Amino acid sequence: MSLITTNRTTQGVAALGVRARDRAKDAAAQAIPVGKRAGTTAVQGVRQGVQGARVWAAPRVEDAVYGARVWAAPRIEDAADAVDTTVAPAVSSALRSTARQVRPDVTRKTGVRRLLSSPWLLGAAVALAAAGAGAAVAMRRRYASATAEAKDATESPEEDRASQDGEQPGDAALRSDVNGRVNTPGM
Repeated sequence: MSLITTNRTTQGVAALGVRARDRAKDAAAQAIPVGKRAGTTAVQGVRQGVQGARVWAAPRVEDAVYGARVWAAPRIEDAADAVDTTVAPAVSSALRSTARQVRPDVTRKTGVRRLLSSPWLLGAAVALAAAGAGAAVAMRRRYASATAEAKDATESPEEDRASQDGEQPGDAALRSDVNGRVNTPGM
């Protein structure tokens, strides 16, 4: 083979590569808008398909929902009746039993009654009441004796005779206060 033939072949191959590349670019330039149109057409087709499916399915879904409600309503009522007759009495019984267990003892005393029911506190209260009564009696006796002593101390023997005869004592008579002190008028 000659060198000239080889060069032509190499040049021919290079020219073919350039032409193929140009044709590929042209084909790609034409394919991009076609692809975009195809994508847009596909999206529109999907939208139309969805709209059609919705129009077709809407009455069927409504019918299915209505049918399910017609079927379910009597069964729910039957379940409510069954709960009333079987479960409710059991639940009510369990609640009443729990209430009985939780309820405090009725005989149990609260507040002052509970404090007074303890034996030692009751004994202390009785002893305190007895001491108070004894103190009250002692104070009365002391008051009565102090009053009697004060009266005796303020009256002179002459006044005793005058009071026995019905005469009134004079201005110079001694007087006693409640506390047993003797006072003379004018002091």
